[in-house]
Parts: sequence; structure tokens; C-alpha cells
Amino acid sequence: MSETSFLLLTREGCGLCDEFMQELVSEFPQLASRIAIADVDSRLGWQGRYGLVIPVLMDDEGTSICETRFDPEALRCYLRARLV
Repeated sequence: MSETSFLLLTREGCGLCDEFMQELVSEFPQLASRIAIADVDSRLGWQGRYGLVIPVLMDDEGTSICETRFDPEALRCYLRARLV
């Protein structure tokens, strides 16, 4: 089984997005190399669905793990479930 990649949807100039990323990397440094960052406005689907709730952390299948505020417990639960 390959390691899951993550996508963080952000928007340029979003302080909440910067804070989310800092908390994520601080809490889970082992995931830092597996996180890609994309502008939520770069795709209409993302913009329509997530434009008002960024930042959004999702897995490589598009499953939202946490939105707006970094939720370390939600990510822990997600990672535990993937190990089972």
C-alpha cells in the first residue's frame, strides 16, 4: 500500500491558510513532504464547493479531512483508520 498524499486548498493572502499549514506541519512533521498546496480558485469545482471554507485538507482521493481550522484529532482518526 502506498503512502497517502494530501492536498491543502488555500488562497493567496489567506492568513488562516498559513496558520493551518504551520499547525499541520508542526503537529505532523512526517507528513510535510506528502502535502501539495493548490489555490482553491484554480478550479471551478473547488471554488464552488470549498471557496468559503478554506483552508481544506483532503486526501489523494478527494476526501475532506478538515476544513477552515486545523483539527489534529480528525487527522489522527483519519490516519488510524487508514492503518487498519
